[in-house]
Amino acid sequence: MDFLTELKARAALVDRALDELVPSEDTYPPVIHQAIRYSLFAGGKRLRPVLALAAAETVGGNPARVLPAACALELIHTYSLIHDDLPAMDNDDFRRGKPTCHRVYGEAVAILAGDALLTHAFALLAKNAQNQMAPAERVVQVIAEVAAAAGTLGLIGGQVVDTLAADTAVDAATLEYIHRHKTGALYRVAVRAGAILAGANEKQLEALTIYAENLGLAFQIQDDILDVEGDPARLGKPVGSDERNKKATYPALFGLDVARAKAGEAVAAALAALEPFDERADFLRELVRFVIARDF
Repeated sequence: MDFLTELKARAALVDRALDELVPSEDTYPPVIHQAIRYSLFAGGKRLRPVLALAAAETVGGNPARVLPAACALELIHTYSLIHDDLPAMDNDDFRRGKPTCHRVYGEAVAILAGDALLTHAFALLAKNAQNQMAPAERVVQVIAEVAAAAGTLGLIGGQVVDTLAADTAVDAATLEYIHRHKTGALYRVAVRAGAILAGANEKQLEALTIYAENLGLAFQIQDDILDVEGDPARLGKPVGSDERNKKATYPALFGLDVARAKAGEAVAAALAALEPFDERADFLRELVRFVIARDF
């Protein structure tokens, strides 16, 4: 498998669906829809929606039938980035090589764009119950799990602890909490959502959950490493943001070598979790290898 070519093809499928499922730029009031689309189509890798599609495929489902839920996860991810870049949070001026949403549209519109993306995500999740794309009880379970992953028990909880931990000494347990919730919760629910909607059994869901948790951890550790030694041109943003904002990271706590080792351990655990699955899980296998080999 040429993984990057396959990833681009799947990301393009997600982009086409997002274009259909999100209001156009000229929808009144246009400024909020322009701000939403500015950030949503700024060139992300679409890993979360692609994970949902791949999880559905892995358990024998049709990925096309989980596209609305997959797109919903990208909306939530984009909302979190817009708010993360705000002056009150990380105060970043660039994201994916472009000025951040608040630098283009102002802080008020950026906050509202994030709010709108989060709200619209749940409208998309509900779409999975339309036209018999998935049984209603599976859709309800996914909505509940996504709400938990995006809220104080997931992404928001991780963000809060991360914000309050700035300028303080953080131990390993707190750092793992931050990474598993701030970043890992959406990876976990992306995989579970695709699998649940496609009808995964309990054993399949348990194995895929272990895969997703370790994938998310490996991704965040690699993100920490790239913020130290990455190429700004490849990343599309300046490096050193974590150190500048005195954020808790794996390289800061353990050093680069140990951080790399821990990322490798997480990848190994993710691959072991996929052993019960056949070749339909090959994309997930390649994806977790890509996560720590990437330079962007």
